[in-house]
Amino acid sequence: MTNILHIASSSNLHNSVSREIGAATVEGLKQAHAGATVVTRDLVQNPVPHIAPAFVDVMYTRHDAPELALSRTLIAEAMASDIIVIEAPMYNFNIPSVLKAWIDHVVRAGLTFKYGAAGVEGLLKGKKVVLVLGRGGMYTEGPMKAMDYQETYLRAVLGFIGITDVDAILIEGVGMGAEKRAEALAKARAKIATITSRRAA
Repeated sequence: MTNILHIASSSNLHNSVSREIGAATVEGLKQAHAGATVVTRDLVQNPVPHIAPAFVDVMYTRHDAPELALSRTLIAEAMASDIIVIEAPMYNFNIPSVLKAWIDHVVRAGLTFKYGAAGVEGLLKGKKVVLVLGRGGMYTEGPMKAMDYQETYLRAVLGFIGITDVDAILIEGVGMGAEKRAEALAKARAKIATITSRRAA
């Protein structure tokens, strides 16, 4: 059975392109993997708290501390998943702070990565991630390319914990008029079909 972890982080609850395409991606993956289960974490409607002093005080010394209970739950969800779908709009060239908070709970030394003689080793190997990235402008090429700290950061931190099988569905230019938005959504849906057909193979 395939386990899908679905992470939503857009504060736009009504017409978010990342939420729209993220939901379509999860539905496509469910159809491609009969009997798949889905765990959804909506980080806007049910926020994960940012790292607090009490968390930091015990994070390296007491992994069983009550202050780390939510972190343990979130890590367990990630570890149990086969595919993770992460929806992320671009806010000021980067990801939403609610998604960064989730990452800070999941990326933990000794649990999802470790240091050894050869350096850092990610401990979540073998998982697949689909990034669903909404952007008002164009960042894959042109003068704004250097300002993309959204996809580049997510790929870097996922690789750090051992996840290198990453697809990205880019929904670009949605703030540049209705025609650009429609074109971006059409391209995104075509990419969903490509990804889900390959994942089912």
